[in-house]
Order: sequence, then structure tokens, then C-alpha cells
Amino acid sequence: MRINSLKADNRRKEFILVTETGAKYAFPYAQCAPAPRSGNRLLEVFIDDELANEAFSYRLQSGDEGSVHLEQVLEYNEEPEYLAELLLYRLSLEASKRIDKSGLSRRQIARQLNTSVPQLYRLLDPANTKKSMKQLVALLHVLDCDVDLVVRKRKAA
Repeated sequence: MRINSLKADNRRKEFILVTETGAKYAFPYAQCAPAPRSGNRLLEVFIDDELANEAFSYRLQSGDEGSVHLEQVLEYNEEPEYLAELLLYRLSLEASKRIDKSGLSRRQIARQLNTSVPQLYRLLDPANTKKSMKQLVALLHVLDCDVDLVVRKRKAA
């Protein structure tokens, strides 16, 4: 996903960005490092093409510069699709660690899952977001792991 437009709102002390899908997000100055402040104001903000338009960069009066990746913005705004992909990513990493410790070959694991070895590698690829939670839970079960889902009310900020 890429950033299509970006502006700084100094009154609200936040950056406002719009993605290629048309979704609009706010990101407060306070979440940046270095953060724009009254004694060190924002001079310039731009979508950074060196970061494939997936981040924006800014420059302060002091000469300090910073960049914010779109993933930081999505996580701050608790974007549901991004958080689901992050959960799949974490489960994939855990499965990879457990496979290394299990002593089972990839072929044995694939056989127990009734799938192919290339499909197992796709399942273990943390960058692959086209897998299901069902597949990962089945893999972790084969690796002798219990997966518990905990749903709880968020803590007040």
C-alpha cells in the first residue's frame, strides 16, 4: 500500500495522509522521533519516493529529519486488516521457530498436513498474507503446540 497524499495540520499537531485505497489516517506529531515542537517547528513534509511512497519524511527547523512508515500509521490507528496480517506474521514466525526445534523434516510435516512441501514453505513465509489462520493453527498442532485465542477488553489509554 502506498501513500497518495499527505499534509501537516499544525493546529491539531498531526499529519494527515490518504492511501491509494482512499483511506484517511491521522498520525500525531508526538508519535514521531524527532517530534515537531513549538521551539522546533516543521519546515517540510513529503511523501518519500526513496521509500517507495510507503513512508513520509519531514524536516524540522533544527535541521533534524525523520521518517514515518505507513505501517507505523496503520498500527497507531489500529487498522483491522493490518492487525490481522500482523497476527498471521507472528504466527508464521512462531511456526518457523517450532519447526527448527521439532526434529521433523519438512516432508514429514507436509505429509501430516496433507499438503506439498512448496505449500508448507508458502505457509511459513511471513511475507505471504494469503494464508489462513486455519492453516497456521493446523501446522502448529502438528508441531505439538496448543494455540489459545484470548479476547479481552482493551486497557484504557
